[in-house]
This record gives sequence, structure tokens and C-alpha cells, in this order.
Amino acid sequence: MSTESSHPSTVRRIAGAEALALADMVAVFDDLQTVLRCCERLVAELADDDADSIVIEGVWTTATLSYARCFADAGGGRLTDEDVSGLPLKGEVLEWHKLLRQLREHYASEALNPRARFEVGAAETADGQVGGIAITSVDQAVLDDVTVRQTGALAYELTRLLDKRINEQQQRVLKAARALPAKDLAALPLIDLIGPDPDQ
Repeated sequence: MSTESSHPSTVRRIAGAEALALADMVAVFDDLQTVLRCCERLVAELADDDADSIVIEGVWTTATLSYARCFADAGGGRLTDEDVSGLPLKGEVLEWHKLLRQLREHYASEALNPRARFEVGAAETADGQVGGIAITSVDQAVLDDVTVRQTGALAYELTRLLDKRINEQQQRVLKAARALPAKDLAALPLIDLIGPDPDQ
């Protein structure tokens, strides 16, 4: 995802369909990188005898939400189930992908607790009377190392696929931008460039 000039003096916004698709691809790439970083953190956390369940849930939730966004029905750069089917991974890859997308709904639910399911019952005494109320809970499946590593492997292969597409799309956008007349280029809105202070 490099450009010819690493420090351009001026950047102008291109709003065509190809440029918007490129921006969408880069956003998906960023989400996949987040998934990979989450998986790396989770592998380390799960190996720790003093693993923090809050950290694990938070990082895993971020991973599943980020992964699902890569397949949202928006923009021209999103991934598809067909992309997953074509990856050079062994096993039930498409099924795993679909499960990850379902987990997004599980962790993003406004009503369901992702950690446990709770039920209330009447506690019956030996003579058949109600002696009190019992609240029971069933813990949801605990995240394990295999789950995290499978997710990381899937995200890694999708990153490789998307990186190639980004490079190809960037060349198409560059070609179209170079074909713009100078007056049309000058009429495009400026994008503010904020970078590190070279004096620091």
C-alpha cells in the first residue's frame, strides 16, 4: 500500500467508485490486522496461569466484532463467503467463518449475557412445598487456544488475499487520477495531512 511520494505536500480527495472501494478495502485490512493482534494477545493471555477473564472477554469480543465487519454488506471492498471458500486452508473453513460471524451477534447482543445463561426456579422441600427460590447459571463455553489460533490463521490468509487486491485497486485509482486534467485535479477538495512534527 505504498505511494510514490512518502511525504506529499498536497492530497486531494477522490470520491469515485474505485477510490471508495479502495478506502473500504483498507478499512477491512485494518480490521483484519486488529483480529490478528487480538489473537496474538489472547494466545499469550490464555497461556498465563493468572489469565484475566475480563481481558480475555474484551479482546475476544473485539476480535469477533472486527472480523464480522469485514463481511458487512457495505462498500465495494468487503470480503465474501466465496473469498473464504477459496483460501488455501484445510478443514471446515467456511463453517468456522460462519460460526465467527454468529459469535458477533452473540457478543453484540443488547439483551443476552455472553458469559452465562441464568434461570430461576422454585426450590422444593422434602414435603413438596416451596422452600425458596433458586437462581441457577450455566456457563457458556470457555475460549481456548485452538479457537484463537484457528481464527488467527483465517484472518492471516484473508489479509494476504486483501493485500493483493489493495495493491491492484491502488494502481487502478492511480491511473484514473493521473488521467484527470490539471484543472479538475485542482478542483478536488483537500485532505488535511496530520503527521509527526519533523522537528521533534
